[in-house]
Amino acid sequence: MQKELLQLKRDKLTFAMIVGIPVMQMLLFGFAINTDVRNLAAAVANQSGSHLSRQLIADVRETQVVDVQYFVDTPEDIELLLRSGSISIGIYLPPDFDRRSLDPRRSAAQLLVDGADPTILGVANQIRNVPLGFDTIAKETDKATTFEVRPFFNPERRSAVFVIPGLIGIILTLTMMLFTAVAVVREREHGNLELLINTPVSTTQLMVGKVVPYILIGLIQLALIMAVGELLFSVPVRGSVVELYIAASVFIAANLALGLFVSTVVKTQFQAIQMTIFFLMPSILITGFVFPFDGMPRIIQYIGEVLPNTHFIRLTRGIMLRDASLYELRQELLALVIFTVVAMTAAVLRFSKRLD
Repeated sequence: MQKELLQLKRDKLTFAMIVGIPVMQMLLFGFAINTDVRNLAAAVANQSGSHLSRQLIADVRETQVVDVQYFVDTPEDIELLLRSGSISIGIYLPPDFDRRSLDPRRSAAQLLVDGADPTILGVANQIRNVPLGFDTIAKETDKATTFEVRPFFNPERRSAVFVIPGLIGIILTLTMMLFTAVAVVREREHGNLELLINTPVSTTQLMVGKVVPYILIGLIQLALIMAVGELLFSVPVRGSVVELYIAASVFIAANLALGLFVSTVVKTQFQAIQMTIFFLMPSILITGFVFPFDGMPRIIQYIGEVLPNTHFIRLTRGIMLRDASLYELRQELLALVIFTVVAMTAAVLRFSKRLD
């Protein structure tokens, strides 16, 4: 017992993890995990332009469930924003909105929802009964619902369609980070790294050489996940498979670069596994994989934007479920490229500093 305690005392990184991981995870997830979703990005197409339609939009905004960020002309414009992932909900008020408001047989307006996420669809059902602006109309018509909900991209409302595209990123994050972080540490422990340093290979060449083979392994894993998703769960790939592989290649490189950086920080394989888990938990909970990203507090969103999995989940769901192109999702791809360059540069600089 005394020996183990002394060893922990000397191993400052492990000791810091014992204290830091639970505290940071509790603070992070305590604020991030919130099933009471608010402030979902939304767009409005108000073709009526009447006082009653404007009043309804104001009433919907007062619920704080949606955050209206776009005002467009047609429902087709809303569909384009949904497909690119810019919004989660669209509000369409047709030209005959006032007449529909007096007809108890029809809904007065429509909610166009990204149905790929069942949580967002559930939130939309909560606001479908927002009362019309004038109490007299509501009493006279006795309407059942104000909005008709139209779910896009997952009309069957199957959870597997939502989960599996996000699960690709979780699996690749775990395996790619662990492969590189543990592999480099293992070579250091066995003395192989010093032998490599004595060869004519430069530090940059050594790091790139460590990354490239695992990119191929990651793409093989992606093919396996997609095959299982198609055969067992009937998860569609509505967009370009080639573009999906391009996005996955950049994402895999980002995680491998992060794993290399971790390998320059830790000293043992056990520490490498600890650090991988430390990055994995936020990649599950604050990237939009489980909970809607827009519903999280702003500070948690800033942290989530730093994680590669946040952008990759938007890419996979956009390409696989919404038939979006890489051009439409170019900002997410650019974020992954920037992360890869920064992480790889930091790994090379730190590696040179420690082992030159």
